[in-house]
Amino acid sequence: MTILGYTRIFTDENDTSHFETCEITLEQTAYAPPADPLFTSSPEPATTTLFLELPAGWAGEWHPTPVRQWLILMSGECSFEVGSGEKRIAKAGEAILLEDMAGKGHRTVVLSDEPMRIAAIHLP
Repeated sequence: MTILGYTRIFTDENDTSHFETCEITLEQTAYAPPADPLFTSSPEPATTTLFLELPAGWAGEWHPTPVRQWLILMSGECSFEVGSGEKRIAKAGEAILLEDMAGKGHRTVVLSDEPMRIAAIHLP
C-alpha cells in the first residue's frame, strides 16, 4: 500500500472556498497482466477529459469551478487563492480536486515563465 497526496478546493455551507490536504490509498493490483503488479487507486467514473494551457503570466479572476473536476498539473507553476484568504503554490506533478462549484470560488495565477499545462478530468 502507498499513499498519494492531493489538494482539494471545496465550498463550505457559507459558500466560502477552502483548501483541504487529502490522501488516496493505492493498493497493489494486477492491473495489466502479465506485467508485474503495481499500485492503483479505486476506479472513479469520469465524463470528459480535456487539456488546458494557461499562458505564462495568466491571471484568472475569481470563479467557481464550472464542473467537479480533477486537475493534473503537467508543467509550470501557479498560485491558487481561495475565499478564506489562504494561498497555495501548485507545481507540475500535483493533483487538485476542484469542488468549489458555488460562491466566489478561487483565483489562479500562473507564476512560471512557461505555460501551465493541465489535464482536466471532469467528474459526474
